[in-house]
Order: sequence, then C-alpha cells, then structure tokens
Amino acid sequence: MKLPPEVQFYEDIRLLVYRPRGLLDETAINRIVSIIGDLEAKLQEPFNRFFDTLGHDEVELNFRYVIHISLYRVLSYGDRPPVKSAILATDTTIAHYFQLHAIITEDSPINVRIFQQREDAAKWLGVALERLAENSARATHGNGNQQNGSAVNER
Repeated sequence: MKLPPEVQFYEDIRLLVYRPRGLLDETAINRIVSIIGDLEAKLQEPFNRFFDTLGHDEVELNFRYVIHISLYRVLSYGDRPPVKSAILATDTTIAHYFQLHAIITEDSPINVRIFQQREDAAKWLGVALERLAENSARATHGNGNQQNGSAVNER
C-alpha cells in the first residue's frame, strides 16, 4: 500500500506516524482517517499511532466535526484489540480538539493521549525516540528500500 509522504508505517514496531504540514481541517482529518481504516482492514492486526501536529500552522475545525469523527472511529474500530494514539500537540487549539477526541474514545479500545514532548510520547508508545523524530525516514517498503525519502509500506 503506497502511503502519502506525511504518513509512515513502521511494520517492525506496528506504528503509524503522521506528520502533516499546513492546514489542519476536515479534509486533512478525513484523509488520515481513511488511511487508518484502510490499514486496519488490510493488516487485520492492531497498530499504534503517532500524530505529530507541530507542522500545522493553521486550524479550521469545529467541535461538532471532532465529535462526529471521534464517534465514527469508536464505532468503526469496534471491539478490536486496544491501540494507543499518541498526539504531539503544543498548540492549545489543536490540543483542545484532541482532548475532546480522547474523552469520546475513552471507553473504547482506542487509547488517546496528548503530549507536549516527543520523548514522553515515545516512552508511552514504547518505541525509540528516533522513530518519532521529525526527520525519521526509517519506515520502508516491504523489500527494505526507501523511496524518495518518504516511507511507504507495500504488502
């Protein structure tokens, strides 16, 4: 499965990393939710997530949409095994939206936590810090090759 440049999947540690840039809006959220859903369907095994929101410089969301997409994720993930979603957010607006997401997913297998330090997110996820580093491009094709510095995974 070819992933866009802002998404990497580390198969060896079962971790999806999302590092978007620019505007955080419904289109961006819908895109990553679609990618996560596709990976969940294809892989049939749980994987953790790391969202690095530090590259966002503008936010165009509302609470109604965040509630809607959070409920959608809870229902679509269903009763699968627990996963962790670590959100790196220092912008208060972005943090508030993800805190709402965390509250809505609280009684589901999707465990969401918001972090202000990359190191804390890495420790909670149980992964090496360099895997979450901004310039990390260690996720690879299934054959071990990197392509244009962005990570993709083909199965």
